[in-house]
Amino acid sequence: DDNASGVSALLEIAQAFAEASKNGFPPKRSVLFIALAGEEKGLLGSQYYVDKDPIFSLKNAVVNLNMDMIGHLDELHPKDPNFVSIVGSDWQSTDLHKIHEKANEDYVGLELDYTFNAINHPEMFFYRSDQYNFARHGIPVIFYTSGDHKDYHKTSDTVDHIEFERIKKVAQLVYYTAW
Repeated sequence: DDNASGVSALLEIAQAFAEASKNGFPPKRSVLFIALAGEEKGLLGSQYYVDKDPIFSLKNAVVNLNMDMIGHLDELHPKDPNFVSIVGSDWQSTDLHKIHEKANEDYVGLELDYTFNAINHPEMFFYRSDQYNFARHGIPVIFYTSGDHKDYHKTSDTVDHIEFERIKKVAQLVYYTAW
C-alpha cells in the first residue's frame, strides 16, 4: 500500500489523460505527473523539486493532488472500502474544496472522511506527505489517503490487503478533480 497504491493510481490517471487527449479532448491546462522519492526520509524528493529543480515555474502551478496509501482499509473503516481520507482540500482554496466535492458527488460517490483534516490533528498527516512542500509554496493541495493501518511500515503490507476497486475510485476522483 505504502507507495505502490498511489504510484499505480498516478500511472492510471496519466493514461486516462493521454487517452482523452488522443481522442480529441485535451485538458485545458498542462498536467504534470510526478512520482517523488524520499518521503520517508523527510519529504526529500518534494522538497528538492519545489526548492531546487521544478520542471515548470511554481508560479504556474494551480494545484497539487497527492495520493499515498490509498489501497488499504484503516482502523476507522475496517469493513468499508468506499471511503478516502481527505487532508488539506479546504486549507488554501475553497474553490478546490468545492471542485473535489462536486467531482465526487457527480462521478464517484466515495465517503470523504475529513477526520485527519484538522490543522492540529495529532497524526499531522498534512505535514507527513509530499503535498506539504507544494503547500509551503502557496499551491493549493489535496492529500488522498487511507491513513495508517496495522500493516503500515511492516512487511505485512502486502498485495493481498489491497482493495483494488477502492484504488480505482480514488483515482477516478483525482482524475475528475484535476479535469
